[in-house]
Amino acid sequence: MKVKPADRTGSVQEYYFSRKLREIDQMRKSGADVINLGIGSPDQPPSENTIRYLGVEAAKPTSHGYQSYTGMPALRKAFADWYKTYFHVDLDPENEILPLMGSKEGIMHISMAFVNQGDDVLVPDPGYPTYTSVTKLVGGNVRYYELDEKNGWLPDLDKLEDSDLGRVKIMWVNYPHMPSGTNGSVALYEKLVAFASKHNILLCNDNPYSFILNNEYYSLLAVDGAKEIALELNSLSKSHNMAGWRIGMVAGHKEYINTILKIKSNMDSGMFRAMQVAAVEALGNPPSWYETVNRVYFQRRKIVEEIMLLLKCSFNKEQVGLFVWGRLPEEIDSCETFVEEILNKTHVFLTPGFIFGAGGDRYIRISLCADEKTLKVAKTRISDYLLSKKM
Repeated sequence: MKVKPADRTGSVQEYYFSRKLREIDQMRKSGADVINLGIGSPDQPPSENTIRYLGVEAAKPTSHGYQSYTGMPALRKAFADWYKTYFHVDLDPENEILPLMGSKEGIMHISMAFVNQGDDVLVPDPGYPTYTSVTKLVGGNVRYYELDEKNGWLPDLDKLEDSDLGRVKIMWVNYPHMPSGTNGSVALYEKLVAFASKHNILLCNDNPYSFILNNEYYSLLAVDGAKEIALELNSLSKSHNMAGWRIGMVAGHKEYINTILKIKSNMDSGMFRAMQVAAVEALGNPPSWYETVNRVYFQRRKIVEEIMLLLKCSFNKEQVGLFVWGRLPEEIDSCETFVEEILNKTHVFLTPGFIFGAGGDRYIRISLCADEKTLKVAKTRISDYLLSKKM
């Protein structure tokens, strides 16, 4: 008789992309040339200096021991300088920044640090599925707040005001928003901070997409009084093409950071020194480096938009970030069925919007993390298939 798993495992399922990547891998082993346009894993490299510094530091015999739980002082300062330069936010590197092994880790640490059994957590719908799964794992109650295209994918705070907020502990927000690509704004963040302050809710902004096809950088922490009621996560995964490196940060009031550290310091033993040294170099990339990366994404996006038009999807050309989010035509009954049809008939994988919540059920998402040649092949396959259906 096998040992029974913990009850909490019954509250979540395996991450959608974990299952789907395994399925795609099996298709490829069977001989299918599957093009994956579903996941936002940057295929461009980090800056040359970032890679060089990694190698130089890794070659030192003194670089391989345990590191500080709070990261190197140089890394915290680099994050602080980055925030000052681009977001116009002053952060004390000594106690207002905690480096993380990717911001996804931070979602768990924040939830474990602040959510008690039975606390309510406000989660955007559509939104990043990890907000939901982590809330369930720590025993919180997920309360979805609707985002929709008619309201510009922004939260309806008046509607929330009319509900019972007495048990709400955390509100997750994510701007630039994934999956819709809606950018943040000073006005939005001011309203959110006022709302959170009024109701004593910890406001957590997940902010990894600011630098992709965007030159308007906003931070929740730039709002007066935000540090008293808010935290912000960021990461080098998308902005610096370092997804596999797992380097991120959480910033906010020192008391919040110290509370999160209580959790984090019991779960890992610090980040490899060479990666931290290289991350310092990456955070010092000049504006021209981001511009070079975005020129590539801009050209790719033209092709992705053409694919959306082939599929008769409508989309907002002002969206930012690493994807294009499009609404399916009314004759399509199910985004899941539609995406499976495209995958099986053309061997092109697109992301169905339902995985981000009920509010995404009429949408699909296409990643920009494939080169132009691959995107053109995907476009041709889809075009040929759609033409064959009409014959």
